[in-house]
Amino acid sequence: MSEYLGDVQRYDAGADAGAVEKIVKHLGIALRSRDASLVSCTDPSELDRVRESWCMKKLGAGDAAACDSVIAGVCETMSGDRNKQRVTFYYLVAKEMGKLGDL
Repeated sequence: MSEYLGDVQRYDAGADAGAVEKIVKHLGIALRSRDASLVSCTDPSELDRVRESWCMKKLGAGDAAACDSVIAGVCETMSGDRNKQRVTFYYLVAKEMGKLGDL
């Protein structure tokens, strides 16, 4: 858990540890696989999956275009990271959408 919080804190120094923990629990066993624990901003099917299962289903967003805009912004924010941790990516999407409290 602390490794995920540390990575999130690189982008949000005041990161909510409780929100990070909820994201880790949500992702569960997927975090055990290196490939599944990372997000690829160059893979359209990966970004579609983030939009559908995280942004729209879990966070309850109704506008796919707004989700795509937020996801693109997070990709830009994390562009310096070759390996984008899924927990950090999801946290930043939720934060940008104002949904951290809804987790």
